[in-house]
Amino acid sequence: MCPLPLLAAAVAASRIPLRLLGRGLATAAAAMSAAGRLKTVDYEVFGRVQGVCFRMYTEGEAKKIGVVGWVKNTSKGTVTGQVQGPEEKVDSMMSWLCKVGSPSSRIDRTNFSNEKFISKLDYSDFSIRY
Repeated sequence: MCPLPLLAAAVAASRIPLRLLGRGLATAAAAMSAAGRLKTVDYEVFGRVQGVCFRMYTEGEAKKIGVVGWVKNTSKGTVTGQVQGPEEKVDSMMSWLCKVGSPSSRIDRTNFSNEKFISKLDYSDFSIRY
């Protein structure tokens, strides 16, 4: 399911060390961002997502945001893949996969799985798989 911005903010806030709370949210957010925690997530996008340049636009958006991973069509008419990178960039890509897509696509739903923090990236770029 697509992430909810307020829920994501609440979860992120719960990870802020108590010593940072007195410095204000901006400082805490900067401290979390500076930590640069790497995140990975698998995804599957349902709807009108094949034959509409969805993979090409996904690759372009991933490179623009600065995440790595892959995307491919499935035999069931969906698009699947994996995204890895700094937490905030992966979250941006997840939002894009839920709400934007390619101009001619229609996203009915996006499922995310295996979302976790990692110590290093498994990929050096973002690619379209066949």
